[in-house]
Amino acid sequence: MNRRVVVTGIGVISSIGTGKDDFWNALIQGKSGISRISSFDTSAYPTHNGGEIRDFDALRFISKDRAAVMGRASCLAVSAAKLAFEDSGIVVADIDRQACGVTIGTTMGESQVLEKVNEAWVRHGQDRIPSDMVARCPCNVIPSNVALEFGLGGPNFIIPTACAAGNYCIGYAVDLIMRGSAEIMLAGGVDAFSRIAFTGFNRLLAVAPEKCQPFDKNRKGMMVGEAAGILLLEPLESALKRKANIYAEVLGYGLSCDAQHMTAPQAEGMAMAMSNALKETGLKPEDIDYINAHGTGTPANDKAECSAIKQVFGEHSKKVCVSSTKSMLGHTMGAASGIEAAACCLSIKHDIMPPTINYETPDPECDIDCVPNICRRQPVNIALNNASAFGGNNASVIFGKYGE
Repeated sequence: MNRRVVVTGIGVISSIGTGKDDFWNALIQGKSGISRISSFDTSAYPTHNGGEIRDFDALRFISKDRAAVMGRASCLAVSAAKLAFEDSGIVVADIDRQACGVTIGTTMGESQVLEKVNEAWVRHGQDRIPSDMVARCPCNVIPSNVALEFGLGGPNFIIPTACAAGNYCIGYAVDLIMRGSAEIMLAGGVDAFSRIAFTGFNRLLAVAPEKCQPFDKNRKGMMVGEAAGILLLEPLESALKRKANIYAEVLGYGLSCDAQHMTAPQAEGMAMAMSNALKETGLKPEDIDYINAHGTGTPANDKAECSAIKQVFGEHSKKVCVSSTKSMLGHTMGAASGIEAAACCLSIKHDIMPPTINYETPDPECDIDCVPNICRRQPVNIALNNASAFGGNNASVIFGKYGE
């Protein structure tokens, strides 16, 4: 269990860019991926904006025949995995594919497929539901499709711990590599834009009418988005042997459950996840340079997260930089912490902290340094990635700059 695990490949499909370079450049420029929803009619809804990926073409990455039998979430995941492999410099044909696994997190799974099944049922009856469509519905098909695309015979899991799922997957993948159960892991999260999620969050009155403003006094809610964020993880010794580009080392992670309410976030649970991560890594609060916050932009979440940061970091909470990339991407559900993990690794690699855009009015209850509106160029040696989810699931992952 003393193997060191590093990130050597990053695959991102997002509303602000495809591929890690376009994604990162847009992120540090503060580009917004929020636009008018086009995938379905929102006229009956109180809000109309979201973080849809406008330019995604699955055929850039996947054969027409394979894309035809996969839902959008699987297409996004396979495409991001392909980008992660390419970025890592690993040629799939040259590796032991039985020792390469996949663990992907999601909130909604293949919700767009389920929506089509439901529509066919309502309009035409159950006998008219295409049988091949039913096989695309279960959420476990997402990592299975990734494995099938590359012929990967290693551990294969879907972890559906909602909006914290990507961090859970990264932590679990690290454990598998450390114990020798895998040599390479693709880990992260994915969700396609979901009418079900959009409807649900609107009914909860949690969606902002125009823009997402994390930590702003006048924040009005989150934005539903879609994305895929996949990291390629491998042991340090193999990365050094092949002279790979190392973005960051995964130092450890912490998990917790609020065990109090299904939808209302609790500061104590968030704090416990961060404390557990620090305990596992042996780090002190003052060692953390940057926190990529869960930062949804809802009044309750941002208040609770800031309270949790103060509980854990004490006086250092006034110095540590905390930004929310959801201000640009919206909440990409199960993809969120996978995408944000990629942002942490790139922050460490480039010593730049992404901004929290749309920040206008300070909130005394969120009196943190949220890197408002403009990215910040300063050393990032250690970054903490926070994620929380319905059900009270919390996961924090700590990444560090690789050093001997």
